[in-house]
Amino acid sequence: MIDVTVLLLGGCYASTALGPVEVFHSAGTLWSLLQREPQSPRFRVTTAAFRGKRVASPYGVGLIADAEMSDIRATDLIIVPSAGLELDAQLAAHRDMYPWLRRHAARGAYIAGVCAGSAYLAEAGLLDDREATTHWASAQELRRRYPKVKWRPDKMITEDRRVLCSGGVYASMDLSLYLVEKFCGHETALQVAKSLVINMPRACQASYAVLPLSRPHDDDSIRSAEVSIERNFKRALRVEDLARERHMSARNFIRRFKTATGRTPGDYLQATRIAVAKQLLESGARSVQRVCGDVGYEDAAFFRALFRRHTGMSPAEYRAQFGPIGITTKRGHSRRGPQGSAARRAVSQAPGGW
Repeated sequence: MIDVTVLLLGGCYASTALGPVEVFHSAGTLWSLLQREPQSPRFRVTTAAFRGKRVASPYGVGLIADAEMSDIRATDLIIVPSAGLELDAQLAAHRDMYPWLRRHAARGAYIAGVCAGSAYLAEAGLLDDREATTHWASAQELRRRYPKVKWRPDKMITEDRRVLCSGGVYASMDLSLYLVEKFCGHETALQVAKSLVINMPRACQASYAVLPLSRPHDDDSIRSAEVSIERNFKRALRVEDLARERHMSARNFIRRFKTATGRTPGDYLQATRIAVAKQLLESGARSVQRVCGDVGYEDAAFFRALFRRHTGMSPAEYRAQFGPIGITTKRGHSRRGPQGSAARRAVSQAPGGW
């Protein structure tokens, strides 16, 4: 049996610890139980708290661990839950945990951080020169704090030399299933997924991200160019025209635009169109071809490929995942709520001051 230690940390989302507990407990047991077959547990799960055994989540749910961390002498795998939203306080409160993590990593244990729990691993020095992911909203802050880490917030799961990370709270399930498959094989992981009625691990979190199109900057000329792109995203905009309107050469404009926003003007235009397309699909637009034209593309195949590159899903898959839930009437038609102008909402609601 594989020994798993799931940490319970005060202030973290309880599901980022309890989800893995249930997945690992189910491996080799739940499917067999449902099929009335002999059970063969694959993991021995122990929950451990930092100090004492009782911890509290941010919303008041109390958890009692099986042991304290200091009681764990040997383990094959350690699951570190999310750090929650108060990152500075959480990192400071658990500073004595970092040597414990390093000791077990040096003994060959796999260490896995869930969501913003990757910050604990980075603080312990376990992610230096390694690829890692985290919740998409935490990525910029963690990049600033830990520049030695190769951050990949587009990925749902990363694994680099026995250290793993996952992005998002419920990515704890993706990470746990990934580890079940790694240690026990695909068939066991599939049985767990079917028993718990959850999906097999997702590859990326790009489709879930709501990111500003550019980072904050003070270049007023470039900001006016961003506004121009956002207002005219359906047109075939030319860099030369945007540059001339701001009394710059095209070369100087591209350089200043990328310095200010972190993107080239062409990348910014594509990101704007994809943001609007996502809003249209979220509002229930039925025709991908129509969405393609509404955001300025003529080639639907090119649009589909571009959309997948940005989000990790096809437009149809994205609409099925994030579109409104249809109610089928007696005549077989789907009744949806008011849609309004998705393009205007995409511009007005996107963060970063559209």
